[in-house]
Amino acid sequence: MAYDLYVITDEQIGHGLSHTEIARRAVAGGADTIQLRDKRLSGRDLLIVASAIRKVTRDAGALFIVNDRLDVAIAAGADGVHLGESDLPIEHARRIAPPGFIIGASVGSVATAVRAGAAGADYVALSPTFSTASKDDAGPGRGLAVLSAIRSAVSLPLVAIGGITPENAVDVIAAGADGVCVISAVVGQDDITAAARDMRGRIAAAKAGDR
Repeated sequence: MAYDLYVITDEQIGHGLSHTEIARRAVAGGADTIQLRDKRLSGRDLLIVASAIRKVTRDAGALFIVNDRLDVAIAAGADGVHLGESDLPIEHARRIAPPGFIIGASVGSVATAVRAGAAGADYVALSPTFSTASKDDAGPGRGLAVLSAIRSAVSLPLVAIGGITPENAVDVIAAGADGVCVISAVVGQDDITAAARDMRGRIAAAKAGDR
């Protein structure tokens, strides 16, 4: 699975564009993974949106992840779900999920990353890597040292989320992340496709430099 550029949809940050349109523009710029995140929608409305994004990502060959809502993710035929530390426990989600279903987990330390892997997570996301205004409840940034320590402790794909910008994406990859997970750096830009393409290029260049 590729998680080089992982984009989370947000209609407020996205200048009023719909989740589906944000997803369409992001994958056009090279996003590997789209996550639908909306705390306000009802389950019914979230499923409608998820089903539309499922088609966009399938046509583009990108992964589709639903934040928090395992039921919606399964009903929409999404590739997976992303769970926070206060959401449904990973091991319980794994029992319900169909074969091959991706379960991602937000982690804040080496210990929580190791536990997530042992519980059955397919990838972990250090959240937040840097301080961010995109999520009110994110807390202080964990920093690149924690990211590197997690890389040393787990073999799972590792993505960095929170405060990622085009300028620090190279440092994140150098610290051991397999990819970056962004909202503002892509969704908040006037041209989402161009922003995604630029970020994807920076990530590729950083990985080429590592090799």
